[in-house]
Amino acid sequence: MAKAKYTRGKDGFFRTKIWDGTYNVDGSKHRVILSSKKSSADLEKKVNDLKTKVKNGDVVQQTEKLFITYAREWKTTYKDIREGNTARMYDNIIEKHLIALDMVKLSDIRRTHFQLVINNASDKPCTCNQIALTFRQIIKTAVREKMLPAGAYNDICEGIDLPRYKAKEKRALYPEEVEAVRTADFTPMERCFVYIIYGCGMRRGEVLALNKDFHVDLKKGVINVNSSVMYRGNLPEIKQPKSQNGFRQVPMPGFLLSFLRGYIPSLESPYLVHGRDGDLMTESAYKFMWKQIVRKMNRAAGGTDNLKVIYSITAHVFRHNYCTNLCYQVPAISIKKIAKLMGDTEAVVLRTYNHIMEEKENVESVVNDAIAL
Repeated sequence: MAKAKYTRGKDGFFRTKIWDGTYNVDGSKHRVILSSKKSSADLEKKVNDLKTKVKNGDVVQQTEKLFITYAREWKTTYKDIREGNTARMYDNIIEKHLIALDMVKLSDIRRTHFQLVINNASDKPCTCNQIALTFRQIIKTAVREKMLPAGAYNDICEGIDLPRYKAKEKRALYPEEVEAVRTADFTPMERCFVYIIYGCGMRRGEVLALNKDFHVDLKKGVINVNSSVMYRGNLPEIKQPKSQNGFRQVPMPGFLLSFLRGYIPSLESPYLVHGRDGDLMTESAYKFMWKQIVRKMNRAAGGTDNLKVIYSITAHVFRHNYCTNLCYQVPAISIKKIAKLMGDTEAVVLRTYNHIMEEKENVESVVNDAIAL
């Protein structure tokens, strides 16, 4: 008869210490005591079961860490490298909304906690979507890092009720805004910025990164887009586009090309739009410039500092105006080409501007011409 692997103690239990797949704070292996009152074979089965779990990576780290502490560590590790606005969004969600769970351990997080923070912000549907995005990413990472069990993501994150959110309708420029672009008393640099976002549909950061020597080809009449400005705090940094779609060449309309041929030779800075020192524009400097642009457009439209004719307009409205007007030119220009000029995918353009395609359609006329006898 085979000899029993474990010996029964005076209290009648078989016991042994075994590594549970986790580590202590000092880096040493964390061991747990397994026991059985039945037999040595029963204890051996428990040991083998735990070894299998450790081998398969199914063991959860033993931790007393609070959920909010882990959330902050997650943001620092995975999200601080993101561009300014995105990083600030995660920071805002954690410090203003997930902070409600500041006394809850990570290991104790349940679906009710997720729903609680959603309910606390239920009057702000957009914020609730950001909370859900952030919370789910934190839980998913905790599962991957073996801080939560493998099935925790579904248990915690599925079946959450979010308030209905309807995104603000994207709009083109109003006629009075287009007229103000023509007539406003802009400085040369302000006009440069406005003409580029109007005539090329580029993102704010892409315009702020434009270098006269590397990006603007006056002979070919194109702007080469391959970088963008992001902000960390108030300070600008150059980054590459998020995807290959962002690398593109955009043709300049005549009015912009004519303006840049006179503007660029007068520049002392390498950047078309720059700060006082000729370097990249800080975020506060950009906000001041944009405020002045809107103020001057408002005056050109007949408004005053106390009477707002033009307001609530962003650089992104110019981008939507550019794409909207191009979509009205289909089929003279294809959706594929529009997407390429925008630095987006065809799917994004179709999803955002499909209503224009439908508006252009004359179903009765097309059917009549196509099916005529």
